[in-house]
Amino acid sequence: MASEAEKAFQRFAVFGESSSSGTEMNNKNFSKLCKDCDIMDGKTVTSTDVDIVFSKVKAKNARTITFQQFQEAMRELGQKRFKGKNPDEALENIYKHMEGKDPATTGVTKATTVGGVSRLTDTSKYTGTHKERFDESGKGKGIAGREVVTDSSGYVSGYKGAGTYDKKDN
Repeated sequence: MASEAEKAFQRFAVFGESSSSGTEMNNKNFSKLCKDCDIMDGKTVTSTDVDIVFSKVKAKNARTITFQQFQEAMRELGQKRFKGKNPDEALENIYKHMEGKDPATTGVTKATTVGGVSRLTDTSKYTGTHKERFDESGKGKGIAGREVVTDSSGYVSGYKGAGTYDKKDN
C-alpha cells in the first residue's frame, strides 16, 4: 500500500513544478494532494489543519517535505480525519483515499471563444468591402480580394442596366 502512496506523492510533488524531481513536496502541492484525495473534508480536516501539520513535520528552515515526513503527516491527518480508529487503520484509510489519484486540473482557465470573438471572425457576417476579400466558404481570396479592379465599361458601378445600351430597340 505504501508504494501506491509513494506514487501519489511523486505525482503530486512534480505537479506544477518543472524543476522538481518528485522526491520532495512543497506546501502548495501537499494541500492539493489533501484536497484532491478527499483527505481534507472541510469539517474534521480543514486547510488550516493541513498547513499546520505540514509546518510541524518539515525541517525548521526547509520549505519542502520528503516522503518519510509525508508519511508522518499522513499519520497525523489520519488520526484527525478518522477519530476512534487506531493510527495504523487510519493511515490505511488515508492511503485508500490516495489510491490511483492524479492531480486534478478542474477549474483551470480554458481558451474559449466568447460572443465577441466569434462575431469578429465569422466571415459570413462581414459587410462592405471586407466581404469581397472572402469567397462563399469563408476562405480568403488573397491578392484578388485586395486588388481594386477598374471597370472601364462607362457605366456607374452598381447600375442594373449596364451593358444594355446597344441592345435597345428603336
